Formats: sequence, structure tokens, C-alpha cells
Amino acid sequence: MTTTQRRGRKIMMTSQELDTFLTEQRTCRVATVSADGTPHVSPLWFLWDGSSLWLYSLARSRRWADLRADGRVAVVVDAGEEYGELRGVELSGRIEFVGESPRTGEPCPELDAVERPFMEKNFGLSEVFHDGRHAWARLAPDKIASWDFRKLADL
Repeated sequence: MTTTQRRGRKIMMTSQELDTFLTEQRTCRVATVSADGTPHVSPLWFLWDGSSLWLYSLARSRRWADLRADGRVAVVVDAGEEYGELRGVELSGRIEFVGESPRTGEPCPELDAVERPFMEKNFGLSEVFHDGRHAWARLAPDKIASWDFRKLADL
């Protein structure tokens, strides 16, 4: 084992730190690949439910088209400005589409626990609205990697 690997384990977030971090953050960067192999990275608001990352995307976006063609995705959520403040999480796996696309408000029990907290977190609204332009996708990650450079001071 190399020193880098040991250090990597020491700066990993605990499951509680990871959960808190993903719950508090608003913006992620979603990486997709189009049918011709062109990579695409774009920012997006999200909601973390403790086990899955919920993405609320424009249904007529390049990101959505890429995900429809190939559901593999990588997502990064990060924070910090100075080197010693950097922390983040990379999640990857396959997207599952949930509800109608675009979302118009049809009953969808899977979205009952997601839409209201998403609206509160990102729009400050207690009511759910559907604009007929966005749709939901869930990432139950196959792989999660995290780092918290603030822990370097302890090494």
C-alpha cells in the first residue's frame, strides 16, 4: 500500500459526515456521455435522501438526452476555496427515471418524500409546483468516493 492510499483513507468522510455534507449542499456537477462519445458536465440542484441522489433536470436538455441514451453517470458535489478546505463526494452508477417526463404532477408515491424537501431546500417553498419542463432521476450510487482535506491538518 502506498502512502497516498493510506492518506486517502484518512481524509475520507465518515458515513455521517458524508450524509451531512450531501444534505447541506445544493449544487452538483453531473457528467454524462452523449451517443457520439462526447463528454458533458453540467451543474444541477439535487436532493440527497440518505441513500440516493435525486436529480431534477430539464427534460429537454442535453444532460437528459444523454442519460436517456446511456444511464451511466458520475456526479461530484464539492465545497471549499483554499486547498486545506476542499471536501467533496463523487458518486457513480446508473440513473433510474422516476415519474412522468416531463413532470406534470401525476401521482407518484416514490416522489412524495422527495419533491417537497427539494422545493424547500432549493426554492424556499413549502408547496410543490410542476412546470411541465423538468423531470426526476434517481442515482442509487454503485460507488462513492469522498475526501475532506480539512483532515490533513491531523495527519
